[in-house]
Amino acid sequence: MIKSNAASVEFRGVTKVYPGSKLAAVDNVSILVERGKLVTLLGPSGCGKTTTLRMIAGLEFVTSGNIVIGGIDVTTLPATERDVSMVFQSYALFPHMTVRENVEYGLKFSGFPKKEIGERGMAGLSLVGLQDYGARLPSQLSGGQQQRVAVARALVLEPQVLLFDEPLSNLDAKLRRQVREDIRDLQVKLGLTVVYVTHDQEEALAVSDRIIVMNNAVVAQEGTPRDLYDAPANAFVADFIGEANLLECEVTMVKDGEASVRLGPVNLTMSARGRSPGPARLAIRPDRIELVKSSTKNTLPATLTKVTYVGKHLECVAETEVGPFFAICNDVDAPFKPGDKIGLDFPGRGPVLIKD
Repeated sequence: MIKSNAASVEFRGVTKVYPGSKLAAVDNVSILVERGKLVTLLGPSGCGKTTTLRMIAGLEFVTSGNIVIGGIDVTTLPATERDVSMVFQSYALFPHMTVRENVEYGLKFSGFPKKEIGERGMAGLSLVGLQDYGARLPSQLSGGQQQRVAVARALVLEPQVLLFDEPLSNLDAKLRRQVREDIRDLQVKLGLTVVYVTHDQEEALAVSDRIIVMNNAVVAQEGTPRDLYDAPANAFVADFIGEANLLECEVTMVKDGEASVRLGPVNLTMSARGRSPGPARLAIRPDRIELVKSSTKNTLPATLTKVTYVGKHLECVAETEVGPFFAICNDVDAPFKPGDKIGLDFPGRGPVLIKD
């Protein structure tokens, strides 16, 4: 039986500068991954997320700051002395070994008795639904099955922290959805502490308890998936987590934490989020814009320039006096076509004030 030894992970002012570089790969980052939670490091290539993951694993050492796992400072400990397992993007399975031998490989080198190695190996395969595949070679498995073998090999070591480095990037879209659900189910079932790296926003929203968005070596924002989608802190997060229309507006009044906002001819009310009266910026999600057949009071007049049917919804582009809009219409039978004069309506939880 595989059990959880989950522990928290904390970065305290961690900076990483590679030799010969003048720029920090990770710059004064302080984060906390709570015990038994799945936290995703999300961001574009070069933002520092993989370097952060590798520092947790001990595959890279910090330039300054401290890393604490389970209350113990592991900053100077090598990878072999950290109770951490990593699942790589490439699976890293030995092609000449059977599935079961791959799963048991780490246990053999950790000095476990032969009987316990066998028991843990079978328990690991059972956890990922591959108990009948132990005698096969990796080449006889699908990509999704190979990824599950890699997960089982990490789980049997019962690590304090399980790390995933872009684990689904080699899978097709349908398999990615299935495997990410498998990973999340296992994490919840076993109460594992998981740090998960991806550049895929949908994947991060689907699996995470919390998301840490990184950009240019620093943390741009962290919070629950809903926090980041509904209330992005700045233009980068708004545009990176899903899509967003970013627009100039005017905050005309702030009272009791509520802001009155003018967007062209439209007056809106929303959370002030610490903003004062004056020029500001709005983020509006494409799926939180309602298209109406004709402009009415307090809707933004618009002209449709493009309407694309993509199966489950219509993707619409419209021109307005405050700039272009991208909107999603869930009614695929809506009678919209390019050239139509319409109105854009914004439900209460649609527009959000952001920082520049």
